[in-house]
Amino acid sequence: MLDRVLRFFITLFMAIAGGALLNLAAPLLTSFISTEILKADMGWFKLTFAGLVCILLGAVIGGIVGFVLSSYFIHQLKRFAAWVEVQLNKMPIHDVIAGVVGLFLGLIIANLLGFAFSKIPVVGEYIPVIFSIVFGYLGITLTIRKRKDLTGVFDFIQKITKAVSRAPEQAAAAKGKQSAAAAEVKSQQYKLLDTSVIIDGRIADICDTGFIEGTLLIPVFVLEELQHIADSSDALKRTRGRRGLDILQRIRQETHCKVEVTNVDFDDITEVDSKLVRLGQQVGGKIITNDFNLNKVAQLRGVEVLNINALANAVKPVVIPGEAMKVTVVKSGKEQGQGVAYLDDGTMIVIEGGQRFMNETIAVEVTSALQTAAGRMIFAKPKN
Repeated sequence: MLDRVLRFFITLFMAIAGGALLNLAAPLLTSFISTEILKADMGWFKLTFAGLVCILLGAVIGGIVGFVLSSYFIHQLKRFAAWVEVQLNKMPIHDVIAGVVGLFLGLIIANLLGFAFSKIPVVGEYIPVIFSIVFGYLGITLTIRKRKDLTGVFDFIQKITKAVSRAPEQAAAAKGKQSAAAAEVKSQQYKLLDTSVIIDGRIADICDTGFIEGTLLIPVFVLEELQHIADSSDALKRTRGRRGLDILQRIRQETHCKVEVTNVDFDDITEVDSKLVRLGQQVGGKIITNDFNLNKVAQLRGVEVLNINALANAVKPVVIPGEAMKVTVVKSGKEQGQGVAYLDDGTMIVIEGGQRFMNETIAVEVTSALQTAAGRMIFAKPKN
């Protein structure tokens, strides 16, 4: 039904446009064919017979063209409407309202200024159009960016009005409701997942153990980055992206953690890590990551971070000097005569004089242990 209505209006518009355009050719027709019939006045809006013929012919041609092209126009209109809907869904409702208010104010200012400049010769007719575009865009941009400041102003006015008009009992009840709502938001204990920790996969095993409390919050821009990686032409990146999507599916279906996906996005920020830090500030959540740089940036901006690598290092078994263990020497060390072995958890053991025991399982004695940002390193020597 909607397609028929749109087709009718498109055909009608094209018919009117065709008649109007071809009517411009009426004087040219009468100049080439000079007959009294064509120049005869029809009495309708001072139309000549030639003008009436041109309008009817143009309307028929325009209507036919509009009817033929209406399917294409309807398809493009639906695509545009779908794109607008997707963009609006990404924006919080308060940003949409702020943008509409800003557009309204910008057009009012543009209309006032445009009227003042419209009397300028030659270019005066185009100035209001330019002002409408410029001030409309500025109004949308400024109100969205300064939304919090404007909201604070209106909140101040609203608080004064409530204090004057409402009874103390009602004010106390409203305050109690606000406290309860704030406590409920705080009780969510949001944990934000970044792309690297999802692809890493260990977060799913940690969720299985039940050590993660609160709600896992997955931003839509992280999902878009995972999808972009999964669609990459590079085979390794494509595998990593698909692994990340599989890990998310496992967390949602097989673990006991509560998972939420938020559509909050920040169009003024391009980097995903920066968006994640901004979202962490807004919801008061903690970021779960294994990215060293994101860890430092988030801490500098006051967002708490749970580092998977730090957790892995913390749960590794503690070794003390003099402790004995059996390891297999797998490669040579950086220094002359050193051998390198690994524990089951990936901890590297540097063995002094262990190069001669290459590919052998030997007993070693721990001499010292070093904790680094990359993990724990153990130094040992062959046991006599």
